[in-house]
Amino acid sequence: MEGIDAVYVPVGLGSGICGMIAARDALGLSTEIVGVVADQAPAYAMSFAQGEMISTPTADTFADGMSGRVPHPEAMAAIWKGVGRIVTVSEREIAEAVRVYVADTHNLSEGAGAASLAALLKDRDRVAGRRVAVVLSGGNLDASRLAEILAGSVPAP
Repeated sequence: MEGIDAVYVPVGLGSGICGMIAARDALGLSTEIVGVVADQAPAYAMSFAQGEMISTPTADTFADGMSGRVPHPEAMAAIWKGVGRIVTVSEREIAEAVRVYVADTHNLSEGAGAASLAALLKDRDRVAGRRVAVVLSGGNLDASRLAEILAGSVPAP
């Protein structure tokens, strides 16, 4: 992470972003960590913004790796302490990021894995001129959902 100004990390139950916080802190770096959630599963974003644990009744996103409705208390404590901000991305933005990965890098990513790129694309003006990174994780995307996404659609949750 040395030399990176910000890194975008998808948030599911919180283990990935907590690991990123721990790595950054262990290395003594100042890299901003930006959490990413689906706007249809906003429990972590809402909790971050309100400074208290907030659960949601639903988490209707095709990015099932980010479909948490109830934030984990220990993860939330680390996120409040170590994350700069949390960005929400739409289903359409996530699907577009999957398409970009396939077309431009020939990598297959599930929705949650592509969410970081979706957030970076959404923030492109905000981070212009900065050195940023995204976490690309998870290739658990079945053929029918991939076909929908590549055809320009957004899969149902």
